[in-house]
Order: sequence, then C-alpha cells, then structure tokens
Amino acid sequence: MVRKESRQKIREKKHMRIRNRFSGTAERPRLAVFRSNHHMYAQIIDDTVGNTLVSASTLEKEVKTKLEKTNDVDAAAYVGTVIAKRAIDKGIKEVVFDRGGFIYQGKIAALADAAREAGLKF
Repeated sequence: MVRKESRQKIREKKHMRIRNRFSGTAERPRLAVFRSNHHMYAQIIDDTVGNTLVSASTLEKEVKTKLEKTNDVDAAAYVGTVIAKRAIDKGIKEVVFDRGGFIYQGKIAALADAAREAGLKF
C-alpha cells in the first residue's frame, strides 16, 4: 500500500527549497509569511544576524479588534498593510517575499498585494 506524505511535510520541503534560493540581508530583509488554520503571521527578518526587525499577526490585540475573523482573506490583507506600515516606519522599503511553502493564492496573495499597496517593494 502506498502512503502519501502529509501536507505539512510537503509544505516544509517546499519552504526549504525556497529558502535555499534566497535569504534576507540588512539592505533587503526577508518578509516571511505563515498561516495556520486560525491566524496569519508575518515577519521581516534579517538573516545575516538572525534578527526579526518587524512583525505582525492576527494574535495582536490592536489587529484583532479591527477584524471580524482572524483566518480569512480580509484578515490577511489587513496584516499585510500593518506589516508594511511598521516596516516603512523603521526605514525598510524593499524586501524579499518568502511565502513559506504555501501556494501563492488566497490569503498569501492578499497579504502580499496589501503590503505592496501600502508601500513595500518586492
């Protein structure tokens, strides 16, 4: 009997392949996105020193109060605008987008588009 690999293992493999191609630097940090069944998370990371420069998620009180649900496309778009505003306040204008092994559609695409509209370039 053939056993299929779990979706999580497949996503982690995709993410490792993506991460081997690029990493974040001080001039152009990495915008890493993760989505769970209940929340969206976004971080801007400088991989040369391993620091998280900016982060936003639907777990934060100020973000959660503005949303009806924390796991839909609207929530992802709002997290994208919040992370972009925080990054621009810190002086970060260009990033490398790391979709975390997720398919670029739905919530991931909404977050990326909202971040672009708010001023981030990638």
